[in-house]
Amino acid sequence: MSRPDMIVGAPICRRTAFALDKFLTNQQEIQRAYPDCELILATEEPDFVDELRERIARYNLRGDAIAFELVKPANARHWSWAVAGGREAIRQYTLSKGAEYLLYFDADMTYAPSVISIMKEKIEGFDVVSSGYRLPRYGAWGFGGGCVLINRKTLNKIIFRCYEFKRGYVITEDEWLDVDLFTSRARVKKGIFVPIKHYIESGQYYAIEPRPVACFRQLANRPLVRYILVRMSLLFGRNIAGWLHILFHRKTRFIPRRPS
Repeated sequence: MSRPDMIVGAPICRRTAFALDKFLTNQQEIQRAYPDCELILATEEPDFVDELRERIARYNLRGDAIAFELVKPANARHWSWAVAGGREAIRQYTLSKGAEYLLYFDADMTYAPSVISIMKEKIEGFDVVSSGYRLPRYGAWGFGGGCVLINRKTLNKIIFRCYEFKRGYVITEDEWLDVDLFTSRARVKKGIFVPIKHYIESGQYYAIEPRPVACFRQLANRPLVRYILVRMSLLFGRNIAGWLHILFHRKTRFIPRRPS
């Protein structure tokens, strides 16, 4: 198999695989639109790998499933550890294969078939581009790790990880990513560029379409601001950035749509 230009990667486990068929059907559309890509699914469940490979083959996709060892403190409980471990395994895989770009997805989301072309156009002159999407808890939109394109140079400078406080608060892997992007002086572009549907277990979804982002939201999501908030979180022992996000969106809920 020739070296792909683009790795498309998503962490997954059985608990979060409720939308996997929708996700893989969408990957068919994406690979038809941009053939020079490879799908990688990373799981911490070794006995899930063969099933994932069979599903990938069933959909005639170029790709593979890989298992990773989940390393975390003995008292860690938050699911973010598995997500961080999956994203880190995919980062290492991408570097080992020599691909120029890594596009992170989430396996409970679907994207416009032209997502790779859109993101590659947006990354010109930048090292990282992130497209926002709606988050199931409130339906409000934000920037997570579910649609992020990173070039190879920057992949060499970051490590995906999370941090869990004793009281259960957690700094997630996408918040640590902004810390690494700031300290490595990466050029970052954030916006709402891609139509995305974020599914929940009932089959309903939260959808978003491309639109401008207000100056305040652009400022609040810059790596510098997130860097400061993460450092404050470590000082005060709770996730300040996450708390502010919940406070900001508590009154802006969106109703999920039923599948048509």
